Amino acid sequence: MISMDDGSASSRWALLRTQSFVDPPTPFRFISTPVRPRSLTAPQLKTSSRMADTESPIYGPFFGVMGAASAMIFSALGAAYGTAKSGTGIAAMSVMRPELIMKCIIPVVMAGIIAIYGLVVAVLIAGSLSSSTAGYTLYKGFMHLGAGLAVGFSGLAAGFAIGIVGDAGVRGTAQQPRLFVGMILILIFAEVLGLYGLIVAIYLYTK
Repeated sequence: MISMDDGSASSRWALLRTQSFVDPPTPFRFISTPVRPRSLTAPQLKTSSRMADTESPIYGPFFGVMGAASAMIFSALGAAYGTAKSGTGIAAMSVMRPELIMKCIIPVVMAGIIAIYGLVVAVLIAGSLSSSTAGYTLYKGFMHLGAGLAVGFSGLAAGFAIGIVGDAGVRGTAQQPRLFVGMILILIFAEVLGLYGLIVAIYLYTK
């Protein structure tokens, strides 16, 4: 009995071994293939280098545009105030002395010249504007902004001076003709303020 039990046990053990303990599965292996970086074409390399260029940011031309706009806007404001203020005095003076209208029109002419200063600088700046990808640097944008503000605010100050002096001067000239020469001298010194701004603006533009 014992031998039979031993034989059946051994045969049973062999059967279980063949059923359960088969060849173990091969372990799973991760095969890593190296990923090669994608080569950039010539346009892509040019665009990426331009976008990473800190000297020519995309907002660089904004300062140049603001410089051109400031030159025209502020100088036109000064010229408009000088023309309106002087014209008011001429209109009041012409009631008493209509023969002096053409003689006292000089303040209006000098006020209009201030707008020409701003126009010249604005055209110069606008002609040199370009996109950031074309090489318009931030330094150039700052220079153009400074040039526009210089001629713009100088023209605004000169326009205020010409308007006030022209208004009082033509009224005084109607009563005392000897004041005409003094009025012209004061107007010249007021006009020179705008010319100073034009000189500085051109110097900044050429840097």
